[in-house]
Amino acid sequence: MIDPKAAARFRRLGTVTIFAVYFLIMVGGIVRASGAGMGCPDWPTCFGQWIPPTEESQLPTNYHEIYARRGYENTQFNPVKTWTEYTNRLIGASIGILILLTAWASRIYLKTDKAVCHLAVAVFLLVGFQGWLGSTVVASNLKPVMITLHMLLALAIVSLLIYTIARSQQDLLGKLGIGALPANFRTVLYIAIVMTILQIAMGTQVREAVDFIAHEHAYIDRQFWRDDFPVIFYVHRSFSSLILFTNLWLVWKLHQASETPNLLLRTGYVLAGFIVTAILAGVSLDRLGMPAVAQPVHLLMANLIFGAQFFLLICTGYALRPSYQQSI
Repeated sequence: MIDPKAAARFRRLGTVTIFAVYFLIMVGGIVRASGAGMGCPDWPTCFGQWIPPTEESQLPTNYHEIYARRGYENTQFNPVKTWTEYTNRLIGASIGILILLTAWASRIYLKTDKAVCHLAVAVFLLVGFQGWLGSTVVASNLKPVMITLHMLLALAIVSLLIYTIARSQQDLLGKLGIGALPANFRTVLYIAIVMTILQIAMGTQVREAVDFIAHEHAYIDRQFWRDDFPVIFYVHRSFSSLILFTNLWLVWKLHQASETPNLLLRTGYVLAGFIVTAILAGVSLDRLGMPAVAQPVHLLMANLIFGAQFFLLICTGYALRPSYQQSI
């Protein structure tokens, strides 16, 4: 048996790590929305220094030529963009330490559920690969497809973390009472998750188009970007209504099935809040001239929506297991 205190410590550490990864996703969205991705044109150093400069005078006088020879033409030092990207890297390194601690703490499950430990180690290895992919993003001079791969891997990492922590707490999750939920609840939940993945896929295509448009406008005149949006944007916008109503049905069924507030119901309410926030951020991007603050919020909400749905799927699976076992 696992010491309950040790299990609780692992759950808390894992939960902090999950939210830290989401925070990093938001910071990455800020970097992308502000055009700060090349604020540091090299990796892992920044302008050849472990601590980047604060003024252009601290760089070699011919730094433009140096980076042009490396394939980065028109490199201009901007202290705000440089330190925005550098902060993103520092946060990423800090989260790497958190994930290492999570992997180390998972050793308590080696005798009871080795998969928890193996999954935690796999997450740590994926984070190492993510760091390498980050350097490749810089080396590619921010090719949109590389940025998208970087973001999708972050989504995979946080999903694996959610599953790892939930699996470690499956005895507690198995005690959740969901007998009053309709039989097709998990089927609709699966459909909702697939819809979210499709929406994220369309969103990445819109995002890549916006990156190109932003570059063409030199990251200014944001109110005119919408004029060049591709057709996929309008499909993406309309599809959000289907996602909203599908997930509201799930939340309503959780509300009907819960006599008192519980983890599932609270997760449902949070999921609804994420969706409404994502839609509001999307509306502001569409109607209010692409405000920079809305872009990272919209990206973060998309990732949180998937995470909440995935967590609901895991929780309901473990909660249904006891009744399933009794029936056989």
